[in-house]
Amino acid sequence: MTLEEKLVEKVRELPPDKKHAVLEFVKSLEQGGTKAALRSLEGLWVGLEIHITEEDIVQARREMWGNFPRDIEL
Repeated sequence: MTLEEKLVEKVRELPPDKKHAVLEFVKSLEQGGTKAALRSLEGLWVGLEIHITEEDIVQARREMWGNFPRDIEL
């Protein structure tokens, strides 16, 4: 069985939405690669109802660095 035949066989087993994803991937390969566009990290939180305030960040820093020794001589 050739590589092309194996690919066709595997694609035929996929549901329609996955077939579309394979097609989009192949198109991206034809266009010169799979380099993903950079996204804002804020987009990762959308829809999760996570709200991090500046005070939350300050408190986390205090907790992480609170016991860090400050009397080290270099």
